[in-house]
This record gives sequence, C-alpha cells and structure tokens, in this order.
Amino acid sequence: MNHKLSSRNKKAIAALFFFFVLFSLALFVFLLSTNKIRLAYNNDYQPDQPIPFSHAIHVGQYQMDCRYCHTAVEEGRHAGVPSLDICMNCHLTVKPDSPYIQKLVEAYGNNQPIVWEKVHLLPDFVKFNHSLHIKALSGRFSQTSHLPPSGDQVRKTCTTCHGKVENMKIMYQHESLSMGWCVQCHRKEESKAPIDCSTCHY
Repeated sequence: MNHKLSSRNKKAIAALFFFFVLFSLALFVFLLSTNKIRLAYNNDYQPDQPIPFSHAIHVGQYQMDCRYCHTAVEEGRHAGVPSLDICMNCHLTVKPDSPYIQKLVEAYGNNQPIVWEKVHLLPDFVKFNHSLHIKALSGRFSQTSHLPPSGDQVRKTCTTCHGKVENMKIMYQHESLSMGWCVQCHRKEESKAPIDCSTCHY
C-alpha cells in the first residue's frame, strides 16, 4: 500500500489549510472589531503617581477647563502633561504648606519635571489623535458648532473616553480602549467617523 500522498492530495490539503487560516484570521478580526473579545486591556488600571493629583478637586470642585492643563489637546495627537509652570501659576500661593506642593516647588526650583506614570495605554501600532476627537465630539455636543467649544463641551468630550474625570481622586483607565470599543463609537450614525483600518493603523 502506497502511503505517500499524491501531488494532487498535497495541494488540496495545502489549500484547505490556507483557507482555514484565512477564515480564522477574518473571524478573529471580526470578533475584535465588534468587541466580542478583548485581549489584555487595562480597565481600572491606576498606577501610583509621584504626587496624588486629584481631578476631583481641580475639575470637579474648581471646575477647571481641561485645556488649562492639557494645552495640546485641541492641536496635537497627545493631550500633553502640564509643565510645572502651569502648576505653579496657582501653587506659588495655593496650599504652600502641603508636602506635595513643596515637592512641586522643589522640582520647579531645580528645573526638574515630575515624572508621571502613563495611565491610558494603547499599543504602539494604534495611532490615536486627541485633536481630531476633541473637534468632532465637541461639535456634536455644541448647539453653535461654528464657535470654539466651551469648557463644558470639552469636558463632555473627555468623559466619552476617560469617564467622569471630575469624580476621580486618582486618575485611572475607565474604558477598555479596545479596538471593538473604539469601532462601536465610530459606527454610530452621529459620529460620521471612518472605520477603515488605516484610520488608526498607519
């Protein structure tokens, strides 16, 4: 009995294997993009910070506009972490006896930055642009979209991805930021957002 596979059988097996891999890959991408499966996402990730900065106090209690600290959020890919100059605009006189503010003052005097821990983690192959989302979502919340968005409109926009920051004593990652989670928002009729792969992967 000849156990060797014929050339025709080898080609058939190779073709079946190829289509199985192709189907599995397509199914995996479909499940990811519909948020049916989520891999290694960081819901509720809350790293220890060098200073326990409270958004609940700054945004919630004092109603500070997100753009006061995150100065690049309307113009760049990244929202930006505030420089000590921005912190010291208030904290030269506000709560100077606090040990945390004294740490700020010392770093400021030595021209050293505070090294904050990154909270919202995306893979390197995902390109997210804050400015595009601020412009698109602020327009959705605005009744007069031809005017620059108000602080309240920007805050609502930030809440879409970051959760109710005004209640967070310490910042944490509120949403999964998975591909399916993002695509679901892009698919909403009011979003008018593209859903092709090159939107985020380029």
